Amino acid sequence: MAPGIAAVTEMRNHKMRVPFWKDDDDNQMEDLKRRNQELERELKKGIEREIKMKEELERTKERLRLVEDAEEMLCSQLGELEAEAVMHARQYQLRVAELSDQLARALQR
Repeated sequence: MAPGIAAVTEMRNHKMRVPFWKDDDDNQMEDLKRRNQELERELKKGIEREIKMKEELERTKERLRLVEDAEEMLCSQLGELEAEAVMHARQYQLRVAELSDQLARALQR
């Protein structure tokens, strides 16, 4: 008897008989469902972590922008103070030269 015919004959003789591999298939399906649920939970956690990291990145970018603005303001103030210090040094040198000249004239008399 051909193999195909034997299978049909066997199926007719055993009504509603579950093939031996059916249990394995059910177990594999349950394992796959559990694994899929695990992966979905991990994905959800990963997405939540990514959202938190993006929020933290935005806060850090804002802090960086504020620090850069403060640095620019301080550099500007420092430049103004340096210019003022140079101006005071020139005035001081002029005053010292003027007083030196007065002293020299007074000593010549």
